[in-house]
Amino acid sequence: MVAISSSSNSSSNASSAADSASASPGRPARAPVGRPCSVAATLAVVGEKWALLAVRELAFGNNRFDAIARNTGAPRDILTTRLRAMEVAGILERRQYQDRPPRFEYHLTEQGRDLAPVIQTLASWGDRWLADEPPVEFRHGDHELDAAMMCRRCGEEVGPGEVQVHVHAEGWDVAGPVG
Repeated sequence: MVAISSSSNSSSNASSAADSASASPGRPARAPVGRPCSVAATLAVVGEKWALLAVRELAFGNNRFDAIARNTGAPRDILTTRLRAMEVAGILERRQYQDRPPRFEYHLTEQGRDLAPVIQTLASWGDRWLADEPPVEFRHGDHELDAAMMCRRCGEEVGPGEVQVHVHAEGWDVAGPVG
C-alpha cells in the first residue's frame, strides 16, 4: 500500500470537478447518480484507463503528446479528449514549448501530483496479483519503496479492515439511502 494523504477538499469540490469534466461544451453536467462519494467524483475525472495511464506518464516525466500516446498505446483522438478533460478538471496544464507550429507539453498540477500515490498503489496491486515480475520499481532514495498507508494523527500503519466508515452525506448511511 501507499501512504495517501487527504487534503481538506470537501466532497462538493470533488463533485464540481467531476461535473465540469463530464459536461460537454454547451451541455450541462449530468446529475450525480447513487451515493454521494469522493471516489465516484474522482472516477468521473480519472477513472478511465487512458486517463490514469496518461497521469502515469506525466508522473514519469513524459510531457509531450507523442510520448504519452506511444507509452500508453492510447488512440490519439481518445487521448486528446482525456487530456482536455483533465485540463478542465485542473489535474494538468498545457505549456507551450514551440511557436511554429504551436506545440504544447502537459504537466501535472498539484491536484495531478496528488494522484501519484494512486498510481503507485495500482502498480503495487498489479505487481502482487498480476505480474510475474514487476515491470517498474519505485525507489525512495537508494532503496525500493516499501510504502504503507499511515495515519498521520497517530503515526501507525493502517492495515486492511482497520478503518471504519462514517457517512456524512445527508440522507445516507453505510447501507445506502435512509428513509
